[in-house]
Amino acid sequence: MQNYAETIRDFVERHAIGLSVAFVAGAGILALRRWMAGGVCRSKVRLDGKTVLITGANTGIGKETALDMAKRGARVILACRDMTRARIAADEIRQQSGNGNVVVKKLDLSCLQSVRDLAKDIQENEERLDILINNAGIMMCPKWKTEDGFEMQFGVNHLGHFLLTNCLLDHLKKSTPSRIVIVSSLAHEQGHIHFDDINLDKDYHRETSYRQSKLANVLFCRELASRLQGTGVTAYSLHPGVIRTELGRHLFPTLALWQWIILKPFLMLIKNPYEGAQTSIYCAVDESQANVSGLYYSDCAPKKPAPQALDDAAAKKLWDLSACMVGLA
Repeated sequence: MQNYAETIRDFVERHAIGLSVAFVAGAGILALRRWMAGGVCRSKVRLDGKTVLITGANTGIGKETALDMAKRGARVILACRDMTRARIAADEIRQQSGNGNVVVKKLDLSCLQSVRDLAKDIQENEERLDILINNAGIMMCPKWKTEDGFEMQFGVNHLGHFLLTNCLLDHLKKSTPSRIVIVSSLAHEQGHIHFDDINLDKDYHRETSYRQSKLANVLFCRELASRLQGTGVTAYSLHPGVIRTELGRHLFPTLALWQWIILKPFLMLIKNPYEGAQTSIYCAVDESQANVSGLYYSDCAPKKPAPQALDDAAAKKLWDLSACMVGLA
């Protein structure tokens, strides 16, 4: 009888080609996975004594961003719609970071009054605000309306954050140098602002709506940076990457089991929440970006956005329209 080593040797010899192909394929998949993971924020800067507010921080990249800020010593405010999940997330962040200064505040971006209530709370109860991270969002949902009658994706992804940011500008200016980070998406590259039908009432497609809202994020950042020149407040927009989070829950609501089985290997290649949070963290803390404002980032580096995201006239027009819609004009 062959011993164990000989059995293994015979198996390898018989299946050498197949094993070689499998090894090469495995190495290729691993290399692709590493490439898909993108950049990592290397900054070791501390945030002791500083306050960070993150919208939608109870899950996904928002939660990972909040954990990073807490580890750096910041007072971290999780601004969330679901208070139960937010409290659970805050407890986990306190335990993992060793930072007890993590608090939860109510924010429903689909309700302008909720946005105003949070802003008033911050103004009255927080001494400072050093970093605002507009992270929350909704993606590819059906044609829903916000409480104020706006199309849901544009209302939550853009208008809610537009109002929140403007309401908190005085606090950010008092805390300079301070930063505003706006999470957009690569989807902006296919986006257009439908000024003649901003709520897409004439022809709604969830992809069109999402792309419009993400383009609005980049244009908002551009106009915001222009208006904040010389104040000590800087603004950044970014693409976090394609990530496995709850944000995609409306993408594949009715897939059959066999379809999920086919899709699963490809899902394993995309970023996890930790990897997806890295560019948000980079924009929020990296020292090299302290005097830069209005740029768009991907994988922890500046990236040129789509041509329509560089249109200053459209950015100003969108600002004026948004101000009217949320009652700031």
